[in-house]
Amino acid sequence: MKKASLKDKVCKVIEQNAQRIIDIGTQVWKNPELGYKEYKTAALVEKTWEELGLPFESQLARTGSKALLKGEESKTTVALMGELDAVICPEHPCADTETGAAHSCAHHAQIAALLGAAIGLVRSGVSEHLSGDIAFMAVPAEEPVEMEFRQRLREKGEIGFLGGKQEMIRIGALDDVDMTVMFHSTNNKRNVKAMVGGTSNGFIAKLIKYKGREAHAGSPSGGINALNAAMMGLQGIHAQRETFKDSDCIRIHPIITKGGDLVNIIPADVRLETFVRGKSMKAVMSAARKTNRALKAGAMAVGAEVEIIEIPGFYPRNKNDEILNSIFRSNISALIGEENVDEKGHGAGSSDIGDVMQIMPAVHPYIGGMKGSGHTKERRVVDEYLAYIVSAKSMAMTLIDLLAEGAEKGLQVKAQQGYMSKTEYLDYWSEITEQAGREE
Repeated sequence: MKKASLKDKVCKVIEQNAQRIIDIGTQVWKNPELGYKEYKTAALVEKTWEELGLPFESQLARTGSKALLKGEESKTTVALMGELDAVICPEHPCADTETGAAHSCAHHAQIAALLGAAIGLVRSGVSEHLSGDIAFMAVPAEEPVEMEFRQRLREKGEIGFLGGKQEMIRIGALDDVDMTVMFHSTNNKRNVKAMVGGTSNGFIAKLIKYKGREAHAGSPSGGINALNAAMMGLQGIHAQRETFKDSDCIRIHPIITKGGDLVNIIPADVRLETFVRGKSMKAVMSAARKTNRALKAGAMAVGAEVEIIEIPGFYPRNKNDEILNSIFRSNISALIGEENVDEKGHGAGSSDIGDVMQIMPAVHPYIGGMKGSGHTKERRVVDEYLAYIVSAKSMAMTLIDLLAEGAEKGLQVKAQQGYMSKTEYLDYWSEITEQAGREE
């Protein structure tokens, strides 16, 4: 059967299930959960796999799952990913009152589209005309938040990375996958409803602990004020900003997570965390060393100690596969009009899809339906059909292009060279975090 006919069948099933898919998006939106804790959302996903009769693995990277739809042949395997987690945004009107979690990054739309595409591909019966397999993957923890919590998991050996896709790489959940397809939601703009291509920053993460000496705040002369050390360390970082090249897109944004114990005790335990972001890992490493130098200078100034824990961040998203880009652009254009599709530029944020792109071909376009800045209380859905249904259709159509008619396109993508092996990738992060802590 020709690709066009297969796409028509899948899109018809997705359309018939449109309200259910929208309801899934709404349910996830109303139940935001933070990374590596997405238990309710994971249960919803796994219930859908069961309803569709798909064999699946659960509790991958704590809360993730992977369901497999076999084709008539298994010439290649494509992963379709959706992210489970929310971000912390306590002022959002739909934030969880206990955790402050809110879907102000709109990952809920990815889950709706992931399940919507699965419904269409399974219930249309098109898999018997495909020459490859589809791995539907619900992935945790794209938002690298709650760093102390995740560092504790790392220290216990329960995870190795902040990001869920990185963790999927580490545990071998992507060992049998040849390429990855996913999308991210974005705001509607005049004449732009989707964007393809583009790049984003990578980063190194740092947990910082300043150690001073307690003293009564009314008699402070015998103390060493760790908060003063931290403040001078932060000012040292600010003093470095003019040395960063504009083209490197450096972003350093520390927060103080603990400023002391009691107001009438000189602070002896002060904690910070920060990312050091940049357009390339070379730029990140240079800025990371300058950051450490400033942090240490703050400690030295008052006679405090400082401990800096280097944590693997995300790799820059810098390798959108051009074949996958072209296929997706053709499909989204067929749904919303070519005039509504644009090219994505560089973004200073980060995503662990950049890490996946280092080991296999991948694509990460943007589809509209939202308004309000990401990670803020203003973010919300304004076009459910575009955010959930068009997204599901475009993802399913892209998979058909890759796997139908002998999987010719999929095999073309699979044959491309220039990617790290899993071992090379893991070794890279071990080396890079060690280097980040060295003196210049």
